[in-house]
Amino acid sequence: MDEFNQGLVARVQAARRGVQEAVASHNPAAVSTAVDELEDALRSARENGLEVPPTGAEDAAAARTEPTAGPVP
Repeated sequence: MDEFNQGLVARVQAARRGVQEAVASHNPAAVSTAVDELEDALRSARENGLEVPPTGAEDAAAARTEPTAGPVP
């Protein structure tokens, strides 16, 4: 992955963290701004041919393929 695409992924990740922080702050205006940034970051990634998996997608895929012996701590 080149530097530009790495930057796009980093922007999406930062925007996702921003949404989480805004939700935790219980500030509707901050949530709205954070969601706008996330949507813009995801759109930029798509426009550049980069598919960013949803948060936790890697964990979900691993859980489906790995046998479980019990709850994961």
